[in-house]
Amino acid sequence: MRLYSLSVLYKGDPKVHLLKAAYDVSTFNFFQRSSVQEFMTFTSQLIAERSPLGSRASVKEQEYLCHVYVRNDGLAGVVIADNEYPQRVCFTLLDKVLDEFSRQVSKMDWLSGSPATISYSALDGYLSKYQVQTP
Repeated sequence: MRLYSLSVLYKGDPKVHLLKAAYDVSTFNFFQRSSVQEFMTFTSQLIAERSPLGSRASVKEQEYLCHVYVRNDGLAGVVIADNEYPQRVCFTLLDKVLDEFSRQVSKMDWLSGSPATISYSALDGYLSKYQVQTP
């Protein structure tokens, strides 16, 4: 069971933009890592864009399950995991991350922010904390 990506996005008009993301592509071949990461970024944006405000959903994309939560204020979170990772845990993680993000990052920054300008460093920690270690 693995988590591959954890993203925070803002669903504004007219499109969704990425605010911050963390990736774990260590299980992929070195030469595939950048394209896998691009795929995960694109997929996260697409799923958030197609999800209505105030909704939660799980979408299967290739061999991954993408869990999305879009809050009523437009803040969205996407977790990309393998098929075995528990859905309930993914949504608990998204709740926690989005609540914390909205407390630490000003709503003004959501509109124009980007991964380079947003200072929120907890995503990598959450990604490794919620990673299931298999013996």
